[in-house]
Amino acid sequence: MATQYGEYGQGYGFQETGRQHRLPTALRAPIEGRHWGELAYVLLSLPISIVLFTYAVTMVSLGAGLLVTFLGIPVLAGALAGGRGIGALERARARALLGLEVADPEPLRVRKHGPMGWMGAVLKSGTSWRHMLYSVLQLPWSVFSFAVSVTFFSCGWTLLTYPLWFWLFPMYGDQGGLQLYGDETHRIYLDNPFEITVTALVGLLFTMATPWIVRALTMVDRLMVHGLLGPSLLAKRVVELESDRGVVVDTAAADLRRIERDLHDGAQARLVALAMDLGLAKEKLAEDPRAAARMVDEAHGEVKTALQELRDLARGIHPAVLTDRGLDAALSAVSSRCAVPVKVEVDLAERPAPAIEGIAYFTVSELLQNISKHSGATWAAVDVWRVENRLMLQVVDNGVGGADASGGSGLAGLAGRLDAVDGILVVDSPVGGPTRVTAELPWRR
Repeated sequence: MATQYGEYGQGYGFQETGRQHRLPTALRAPIEGRHWGELAYVLLSLPISIVLFTYAVTMVSLGAGLLVTFLGIPVLAGALAGGRGIGALERARARALLGLEVADPEPLRVRKHGPMGWMGAVLKSGTSWRHMLYSVLQLPWSVFSFAVSVTFFSCGWTLLTYPLWFWLFPMYGDQGGLQLYGDETHRIYLDNPFEITVTALVGLLFTMATPWIVRALTMVDRLMVHGLLGPSLLAKRVVELESDRGVVVDTAAADLRRIERDLHDGAQARLVALAMDLGLAKEKLAEDPRAAARMVDEAHGEVKTALQELRDLARGIHPAVLTDRGLDAALSAVSSRCAVPVKVEVDLAERPAPAIEGIAYFTVSELLQNISKHSGATWAAVDVWRVENRLMLQVVDNGVGGADASGGSGLAGLAGRLDAVDGILVVDSPVGGPTRVTAELPWRR
């Protein structure tokens, strides 16, 4: 059961507890689907890597050898194009068996039409060469991981199930038990209950250790697939910047719509009513001076209200105190309007860039509004400080907690705004409180 408290958390509420397993993790790991998927990935990697290595070495060697003629260029381009196809299949295999989601690399940027333009784009693409490098490096690692995984897996299950085999075949080849050691004069067999029990326990240890060993080996495969077959760091950064630009544009459009709505529904409507009241007062001025004076007095009150709304709207766009005196004074002013007592501490030797300063102000302002509306707190605190090239903000309250920054909440929108400028929003709000929201922004002069 969860109780909703609006945008502060999409709800304050109770979190669902995870499913409880009866078996400990160490005993459950050898029979989990994840282990079998990772083991299947390792076993398949050896034959696949042999094919990939053969393809890469053969095609690159052939293309390089033919570079003395024109044929070397199309052969190399075709080999690299095939490597990109191999990368797509390897990403699909990692996704199916390892659960690894790797985005497709950036597409080819063909600037000139025709075969020559395409071949030039393939040969200049770093992604194509990274795919070919993966085909070469996969073989030695696959040989090592295959040998280690098969050794541990086979030894573990063989020793673990040895009591069953000994019960089925107490005598095999005129020998009683499994031979542990043997030379020309001495032979040691595991053929009594104590030795059989110890053998099974050793097998159990091997079996329980195998999933973690295989998982450690596949971590290298994950790094190789992610680093060599996924998008480059530059391409990821371009995607992030494009996404951030979209967030900034959407946020600016939403702010403009909010300002337009506030002007239309607030100050503009009051000014229209004021003009009508003054017109009526002008008509009554000659025949009923008292009524006209009363109407002018009411209009005067409307003027004060409209001015206050315009002042609040201007403060919401960008408060003058922030421009003139910085974050310390601006946050003290906004905290004085909070419904609960707020302690403000700003430890900054200098001011950041105006854009970062504005985002910091509006972040704290929105968090304080959420505290006033939804938290049920009796006190709050705001801390602002600088750590190297980052501006740190922290807002704490002793409310009911349960704030959630998942999609659809006000905190999610706030996190999106911070992410647009390489900022971070971290929410720590257990049910029952307290709530601690930490924001991190880049420090720009």
